Amino acid sequence: MLITASRSDIGRIRQINEDRSWVGQLANGITLAIVADGMGGHQAGDVASQLAVNSFRDSMEQKAGKDGLTLQEGKMLIRQAIVGANDVVYDMASRNEQYYNMGTTVVAAMLIGMETIIGHIGDSRVYHIAKGNITQLTEDHTLVNELFKSGQVSAEEAANHPRRNVITRAVGTDAQVEVDVLTTILEPDDVLLLCSDGLTNMVNDEQILQTVLEEGPDLSEKAERLIQLALSAGGDDNITVVLIQDTAGASNQGGDNG
Repeated sequence: MLITASRSDIGRIRQINEDRSWVGQLANGITLAIVADGMGGHQAGDVASQLAVNSFRDSMEQKAGKDGLTLQEGKMLIRQAIVGANDVVYDMASRNEQYYNMGTTVVAAMLIGMETIIGHIGDSRVYHIAKGNITQLTEDHTLVNELFKSGQVSAEEAANHPRRNVITRAVGTDAQVEVDVLTTILEPDDVLLLCSDGLTNMVNDEQILQTVLEEGPDLSEKAERLIQLALSAGGDDNITVVLIQDTAGASNQGGDNG
């Protein structure tokens, strides 16, 4: 059985929380989750992220609720839902001057049994925590990551680069967008973490791993502790965390932020 926890915090610097998240379960047992980190002036970022989450949720609830959904169908649906969200955000930005050039990152997960499908655009991340290890499943769509992949900067230089927040791909900034889709298996006791960069810019992978593996706190407490770690490290940005764990005999602790 899957349990979930969702937490979001404005952080210590920002005047508004432009992150949005949603976790839900369809009637056929499929669990869905999304984190969106909006960007754009004059509060346009929170409009972009909310539009993307709403569009994704509506699309998936309409199309993914049937029984017997295959992995291939799931991959197609998550891609279509994120492309649809791009259309909605881009259309709003095109028709309203105050929303010009707004956009949002998106990471979304769809769990069909043990099969997990990830859809991704931007620099929000998905991590898989299993057997005492943490693995980043998504690849940041950022200028600095492109520099790192081409060998122009080291990992340490990338982590401290002054332009590390420059995103090369986002939802809503262009009429067409490419969605990365990947799959993994979530086995019993594994944890999936979806988060905005407000967490990962402040808290390193080892700290995340130790927090999630800690004995005692329930999943909601662990999500809250991750938020507190980011706040203690400076809280420079909005922070959003969604945790999903495959565990036997537990109850759902799902949440909706935004």
